[in-house]
Amino acid sequence: MTRIGFDNEKYLRLQSQHIKERINKFGGKLYLEFGGKLFDDFHASRVLPGFAPDSKIKMLEQLKDQAEVVIVINAADIEKNKIRGDLGITYDLDVLRLIDAFRNIDLYVGSVVMTRYQGQPAADAFCKRLDSLGIKVYRHYPIEGYPSDVEKIVSDEGFGRNEYIETTRSLVVLTAPGPGSGKMATCLSQLYHEHKRGVSAGYAKFETFPIWNLPLKHPVNLAYEAATADLNDVNMIDPFHLEAYGETTVNYNRDVEIFPVLAATFDQIYGECPYKSPTDMGVNMAGNCIFDDEACCDASRQEIIRRYYAELCAVKKGLGNKETVTKIKLIMKQTGITVDERPVIAKALKRAEETGGPAVAIEIGENEIVTGKTSLLMGASAAAVLNALKKLAGIEEDALLISPEVIEPVQELKVRYMGNHNPRLHVDEALIALSISAATDPRAKLAVEQIPKLRGMQAHATVILTSGDESMFKKFGVNLTCEPQYQTKKLYHK
Repeated sequence: MTRIGFDNEKYLRLQSQHIKERINKFGGKLYLEFGGKLFDDFHASRVLPGFAPDSKIKMLEQLKDQAEVVIVINAADIEKNKIRGDLGITYDLDVLRLIDAFRNIDLYVGSVVMTRYQGQPAADAFCKRLDSLGIKVYRHYPIEGYPSDVEKIVSDEGFGRNEYIETTRSLVVLTAPGPGSGKMATCLSQLYHEHKRGVSAGYAKFETFPIWNLPLKHPVNLAYEAATADLNDVNMIDPFHLEAYGETTVNYNRDVEIFPVLAATFDQIYGECPYKSPTDMGVNMAGNCIFDDEACCDASRQEIIRRYYAELCAVKKGLGNKETVTKIKLIMKQTGITVDERPVIAKALKRAEETGGPAVAIEIGENEIVTGKTSLLMGASAAAVLNALKKLAGIEEDALLISPEVIEPVQELKVRYMGNHNPRLHVDEALIALSISAATDPRAKLAVEQIPKLRGMQAHATVILTSGDESMFKKFGVNLTCEPQYQTKKLYHK
C-alpha cells in the first residue's frame, strides 16, 4: 500500500477558496492559466501521495456556468510529434482528448490557440482537422526578443500581431497538453488586446509545481525539475518576492524571466502591476496540505529515479537526448539519490540473471516483491502481474489459475490467424484468460478482484516493454521503470 502524505480534501477546500478570491479581485474578466495538467495529473499524485489526479477539474466544475476553456498547443510540438509521456499519445491527439473530456463534464471549450506558429505543415494539417470538427483555431506567432524586449513585445509588432481570441465568459481557463506550450504568453497577449478594446481583464496562475513554500531543494520540487529537464526548467528563489517582502519562496526560471513582461503589460494597461512577484501571481495551496513530509519525500525520490530511467529509454528509442539524462543525474547527485533506493531494480535484474531471459519485478508491499519470468506460455510482464494478484489474494504461489487448455487456443489464434510471431501472452491477454477462468474458478475470480490494488505500486522490467504491456501498467497505475535495452537485436520494435 502507498503511504499517504497529502490531504486532498483540505486541498480542494483551500484551493477553491483562493481561486474565488482571485476572481473577485479583478472586475469583468479573468484569464486563469492552469499550469501542469487539469485532467490526469499523475505526476502530482505520484510525488504527493493522496493527491487525486482529477482535483483541479473538480474545482472547475463548481464554476462551469461562468467559465470557458481555451486549449493552447505549441505548433513546434505538433511538428516534432511530441508525445505526452504518461498517456503515450501525441500532443495534438491529446487536445482532442481534452476537448472530449471537458465536454463530458459540461465545461465549455471556446477555442484552440496555436502558439509559435510559423506555417509548419503538421500544424496546418491539425488546424484543418480542428476546423472540420467545428473548433475555432487562433494563431499566435513568435516574437523576436521574447521575453526580454518588453517594449517590442507589448506593442502592435509583438502581441498585436497575434490573433485576438474571441471569448464569451468572465472566467477564461487556459490549459495545454504539456509544459512549454505558451499559456502565459497567450494570457498576456489577450490582456493587451482586451485593453485595446476597452475591456478590463486580469490574470492569475494556478501552478502546482514547484511548490512555492517548500525549500528549493526539497525532493518534491526536484522531482518537478526532473520531470521538465527537457524544457531546461530550473527551480530558483523568486528574487522579486524576496526583494518585495523579504520572504524566500520558490518559483522556476520561465516565470521569473517572464515577470518583467507581465509587470510591463499591467503597467501599460492599468498604470501599475497588481503583483510584486511571480509568486504573487499564483494561488497554489498544495504545500499547506502535506501532512507527512517523509512520505512525500520518499515518493518524490522514487519519481526522480523513474524519470531517469524513462529518459534513458527515450534515448534508446531515439526520442530523447543525453543532455536531459545528464541533468537528471545531476539532480540525483544533489539529493544523494541512487537507483539502489528502488528495490525492484535489483530484484528484476537478479531474476533475469537466474532465468537467462527478461524479467519483471513488482513491489506489492513494504519489503515484499514478486517477480515474473519469460516462459513458453507468457511474457515476464504477464507473469509478474499474475503473481502479484495471487499474492494480494492470498493464493499460494504455485497455484495454477489459468490452465494450458485456455492459454493454448489463445496462442494459436495469435500465431496462426493474427500474424503474430510471439505466441506468449501479454498482460491484457493473460488477464482476459484469467477472467475466463474466473467464471468457474473462485480463486481466479478472487485474483481478478485484486487488480485495483495494483495502483501506486512500483515495478521494474529488465527490457523495454512492448507498447501494449507498458500501456497496461499505466492503466493500472503501476509506476514502471525499464532497463534501456530491447529484448532482441531487431531494428524494428512494436
